[in-house]
Amino acid sequence: MQKLPLGRTGLQVSELCLGTMTWGSQNTEAEGHDQMDMALDHGVNFLDTAEMYPTNPVRAQTVGRTEEIVGSWLASRKRRDDWIIATKITGIGHDQVRDGAPITAAALRSCVEQSLRRLNTDVIDLYQLHWPNRGSYHFRRNWSFDPTAQDRAATIAHMQDVLAEAGKLVTEGKIRAFGLSNESAWGTAQWLRLADLNGWPRVASVQNEYSLLCRHFDTDMAELCHNEDVTLLAFSPLAAGLLSGKYAGDVTPDNTRRMATPDLGGRITPQVFPAVAAYLGVAADHGLDPCQMALAFTRSRAVPTIPIIGATTLAQLRTNLGAAGMVLSDEVLADIAATRRQHPMPF
Repeated sequence: MQKLPLGRTGLQVSELCLGTMTWGSQNTEAEGHDQMDMALDHGVNFLDTAEMYPTNPVRAQTVGRTEEIVGSWLASRKRRDDWIIATKITGIGHDQVRDGAPITAAALRSCVEQSLRRLNTDVIDLYQLHWPNRGSYHFRRNWSFDPTAQDRAATIAHMQDVLAEAGKLVTEGKIRAFGLSNESAWGTAQWLRLADLNGWPRVASVQNEYSLLCRHFDTDMAELCHNEDVTLLAFSPLAAGLLSGKYAGDVTPDNTRRMATPDLGGRITPQVFPAVAAYLGVAADHGLDPCQMALAFTRSRAVPTIPIIGATTLAQLRTNLGAAGMVLSDEVLADIAATRRQHPMPF
């Protein structure tokens, strides 16, 4: 398992990151522990969770449960130093978490301290903002995105407050690095600018959706991350399981994410299944597992990209871990590029 630098933090993380958002809903505590054991045995040292997890669906009564499962593994195995742990504070508007309150400096500190308790650790390696207060074009909002109601002065003041508090948390040893999620190029640039001007924690990473089917990152964000040494943590690299082929033909197998979220967060469209079929065809033509091909594609990007792999079974996790070190041939990459032109932005 290759290790990669996480931004400019000095932290070395595995080329695959273990996702956890099903632990406590689709997966039991024991199953979450088994996944951590398996991932660690395969060389993974990077894990991502969040205050609001588990999902599918998010419930007020289960908020924080996934962090507790990670924490109980750490308490029982006594192997905290084997993991780089990332977690997140929930953004504004999610009523099940902190009554939908926005991210503030005070909320940042409170949520860090609560996550530390749930995780059974003294420090969080990477602390991320799940989405910005001002809104986001992610989660399929790109189709109606309108930034004209944003208040620039208020946004900058908010960023300054949060970064100053993040700096204090770093000084106190409660977090090591600061990251973003579901951010834009403009937003990321402002966080970076203010950090550099004031000596506050610099953005190490941005966790945005990225897969063969969702490639918003490839233009302005890729340019910014290349020039500023910001690592992309790619969530949903299998497009919520679509790229595995398990939903091909518009089916909903038992015990899958689609049972709880029929439209897979807006990813089910008239265009998506022809696109999925085309990518499955590329994998078949080259004798590749489609999941491993999709994950290896994210790792092939010129900008450092780490896919976050989630699974509900150990068999799925084992398959995904098999993508480590895989290098796609020029022929496969050419077929992927041609397929993208035939099936652009399917959701």
